[in-house]
Amino acid sequence: MATQNKQDSAREPRGHGTHGIARAWGFVVEGLAVIGTLMIGVLMVIICADIVFRNLLGASLPLVSELGALVLVMIVYLQLATTVRADRLARTEIFLPPFRRRFPKLGGVLAALFDFVGAAMLGLIAWSTIRIFEKDFSSGEFIGVTGIATLPTWPFRAMILIGVTVAAVECIVRATSNLRSPDTGAKPQ
Repeated sequence: MATQNKQDSAREPRGHGTHGIARAWGFVVEGLAVIGTLMIGVLMVIICADIVFRNLLGASLPLVSELGALVLVMIVYLQLATTVRADRLARTEIFLPPFRRRFPKLGGVLAALFDFVGAAMLGLIAWSTIRIFEKDFSSGEFIGVTGIATLPTWPFRAMILIGVTVAAVECIVRATSNLRSPDTGAKPQ
């Protein structure tokens, strides 16, 4: 006799549609995560190169601290939509799973409310990032030391803006999914 091992968690995998738009959206979300993962590798190479230069030449590479800070923030926002999609945002799991088992429809509405609030907060972050991006792009803002090494900041801000915007939309996608099928939460065994 086969037994199903269901985890008592609100983090049940949500059904992501199989039609073309859903697959394309999944490709966008996962593609940003892949870019973020590649940027982790780039950041590791930059940090290792800086360590080698400090030990061999007694001097640090230019731009390492500034570039590291921008790349780290960019990585977080590029991977945020995948975190939302996989339902891995930090939250307590003591209330929602039992609540969804007992009241599936109301639990779905509560989960959707959580996702809509997340979308609103991420939308506010995106809105403020637009202003920073516009300022950096129009003024030619850069990091580094003039004459030694500089980089414009707007490409980093653009990637942050894209990441946070996609995460906000993913929150809306999850919220609508919770409203459409609220009974797919954790069920008793």
